[in-house]
Amino acid sequence: QVQLVESGGGLVQAGGSLRLSCAASGSIASINVMGWYRQAPGKQRELVATITTGGRTTYADSVKGRFTISRDNAKNTVYLQMNSLKPEDTAVYYCNAILTPIGLGPRNYWGRQTQVTVSS
Repeated sequence: QVQLVESGGGLVQAGGSLRLSCAASGSIASINVMGWYRQAPGKQRELVATITTGGRTTYADSVKGRFTISRDNAKNTVYLQMNSLKPEDTAVYYCNAILTPIGLGPRNYWGRQTQVTVSS
């Protein structure tokens, strides 16, 4: 059984930093893309950043220059370093991975969530 477990959320003042981590565990044959999404109250879930196995990254325009996504393939872990946080970054953050479990085809997995709150 595959699981994505996030950590690192919390409360921070505007201008501060947080680092999110997400570790994939279980019977995993390979992981393609890992990333982070977020959902603010009353809004749809949106992409924050993604990273491929080879290190190619994509970012939402709203976080470019402030957030950095990275990945440790040996640990099946993805990180999101969030700097210069703004109140509008407040949201529930979700880890996402497109991965292939052993003996199965590729599929999409979500972590439970972690709350990020930025106070003004």
